[in-house]
Amino acid sequence: MVQVATLLLLEDQDGTQNARALLRGVNNAKFRRQVLPGDRLRLEVTLADRQTDFAVMQGVATVDTNTVAEAELLIGVEESAAEIDPTAIVHQGAVIGSGTVVGPHAVIGPNVRIGKRCRVGASAAIDGDTEIGDDCKIFPFTSVGLVPQDLKFSGEHTRLVVGHRNVFREFVTVHRGTRGGGGLTKIGDDNVFMAYAHVAHDCIIGNRTIFGNGATLGGHVVVEDEAAISAYSGVHQFCRVGRQAFIGGYSVVTKDALPYGKTVGNRARIYGLNTIGLVRRSCSPETIAKLKRAYRYLLQSK
Repeated sequence: MVQVATLLLLEDQDGTQNARALLRGVNNAKFRRQVLPGDRLRLEVTLADRQTDFAVMQGVATVDTNTVAEAELLIGVEESAAEIDPTAIVHQGAVIGSGTVVGPHAVIGPNVRIGKRCRVGASAAIDGDTEIGDDCKIFPFTSVGLVPQDLKFSGEHTRLVVGHRNVFREFVTVHRGTRGGGGLTKIGDDNVFMAYAHVAHDCIIGNRTIFGNGATLGGHVVVEDEAAISAYSGVHQFCRVGRQAFIGGYSVVTKDALPYGKTVGNRARIYGLNTIGLVRRSCSPETIAKLKRAYRYLLQSK
C-alpha cells in the first residue's frame, strides 16, 4: 500500500517523479485474514489530507470482495532539488523552484523567478523581470519575458507575471510590459498556448484560456477567463475578448469580442452564442436559454 501511495503522490501526468516520499507512520492498521499464494490482491489508496510536505492516505487491501488489511498511512514528501542541464545557461541571480527541470541549452536571465515542478524545454529563453508560477510547462524554443516589440520602449523596467499550470508550446513568444501600458503583462492560471502563439506587451489574460497555433494578440489586449482564440487569428491592440468567447480560425478581430459569443471572419463579426463552449463548461440549459434571449435583444433588435 505504501508503494501505491507513493506513486499517487509523486508522479505527474508525464510519469515523472518530482520528489521522494518517506513513511512517517502507520495508524489503525488492521489485518483481517491471511493472504495465500495465488490470491489476487487489490490495493486501493485514497488521499485523505495533503499539505505541502505531508500527506495522510487511507489504504485498503482486498481479495475478491473480502478486506484483508487496512491502515492509515502518514507520508512525508520531500521535493527534489531543481535539475539543470549542464549546457543550460542560468544566471546566478535567477531563482529556480524545487522539482523544476531546465533542459539543454535553455537560457534564463538574472531577474527570473520560476516556481516549483516546472519544465523548461531545450533552447527556451526566459528573461527580464519575469515571475512564473508552479507546474508550468515551457516547451523547446519558447521565448518568455523578452523586451516588447513596441518602438517606444526604451529599456525601462517592466514585468511579466505568469500564474500556475500554464502550457507554452514550441516557439510561443510572450513579451513583458511597457511604461505606457502600466509596465505589466499578466497571465493567469491553467492556460494553453499552442505552437507559435504570441502575447504582446501589456496584455492581461485570465484563466483557462486556449490559444490555437499562431494565435496573435496585439499590445494591451484583455482576454477574459475561458476564452478560446483559434489558429492564426489576430486580435488588434486595445481590444477585449470576453469571457468564454470563441474566436474562429483565421479571424481578424478589430473590435471587442462579446462574452459567450462566436466571433468569426475578416473583419470579424458576431455569429451568435457560443453554445458548444457553454455546454462544455457545464452551464445549465436555463442559463444558456437566458443568454440566447439576451443575445437576441442585443443583436437583432432595431
